[in-house]
Amino acid sequence: MIYRSKAPLRIGLAGGGTDVSPYCDLFGGAILNATVSLYAYANIEPLNEEIIILEAADRKETVQYQCNKTLPVNGKLDLLKGVYNRIQEDYGVPTIGFKLQTFADAPAGSGLGTSSTLVVAIIGAFAEMLKLPLGEYDIAHYAYQIERKDLNLAGGRQDQYAATFGGVNYMEFYEEDKVIVNPLRIKAEYLSELENNLVLFYTASSRESATIIKEQQKNVQQKKESSIEAMHQLKEQSRRMKEALLKGRLNEIGEILDFGFQQKRKMAANISNPFIEEIYDAAKKAGASGAKISGAGGGGFMIFYCPENTRYRVIETLLRFGGEVKQYTFTKNGLSTWVV
Repeated sequence: MIYRSKAPLRIGLAGGGTDVSPYCDLFGGAILNATVSLYAYANIEPLNEEIIILEAADRKETVQYQCNKTLPVNGKLDLLKGVYNRIQEDYGVPTIGFKLQTFADAPAGSGLGTSSTLVVAIIGAFAEMLKLPLGEYDIAHYAYQIERKDLNLAGGRQDQYAATFGGVNYMEFYEEDKVIVNPLRIKAEYLSELENNLVLFYTASSRESATIIKEQQKNVQQKKESSIEAMHQLKEQSRRMKEALLKGRLNEIGEILDFGFQQKRKMAANISNPFIEEIYDAAKKAGASGAKISGAGGGGFMIFYCPENTRYRVIETLLRFGGEVKQYTFTKNGLSTWVV
């Protein structure tokens, strides 16, 4: 038998960064995101020998160990090891060997929440194999704990919940790891128009999001007013985005994205750079009314809102920068698991 799972990646539409501690612990955070038809996958295949094989197929990395209750976290496939170690500690994994294989439709560091989504998918595969009684909030919080507490990886909280729940969600973040996921009932025609007008562009550059996030955290800890005020404004941006989508005021989306881009620059250095600014300016001249850097910033994916019939002119302009326009559709479902 093979235990499979997949979880969708997400694009953040508003409020990015307000899900990161200590800001959300002190002030409360709010983010609006949507999952798309790009996925992280996990497969677990039991073996007849007492070995553990971990393979990241997209990165062409493989490690092998004798069956053990704890695998060494040493920089090689640590996300896979972190999930195994935590589940082994909390639930116990049968001593039979297995092969855990993963794959993601977007590279790490691209700003679509790949790492967290991968953790969710791996948890899902183990939960399917071990019949673990984990609900959606349980899995998302479990993934957050493994990344942020066990592996000490810097980051926020939205990605784990987006991957688990799926769909378009307005998420609220509070102290003591409290998260509330509010699914939005957006009319089909509004979503279709949003999907048509949002262009997802990979800049062909990844970045180390942890560095940017740590600076953002430091700015809050040191009570840097300009950074904290920018995060307040991004939280307001998520409220504005929610209202615009629910009421079908799609002509406001570009302006709301542009507002968020201006605020996000103030959160930490290196969120933007001359290359990103050049892309942004060129896209706006081609007809885009607003854009957003996905994830922590510094590179990876960007999204552009292209109203009316400017989509193809903007795409033509973006391709001159050597990146890739990624085709996608919005998805309704989050983590799914099955057995073959």
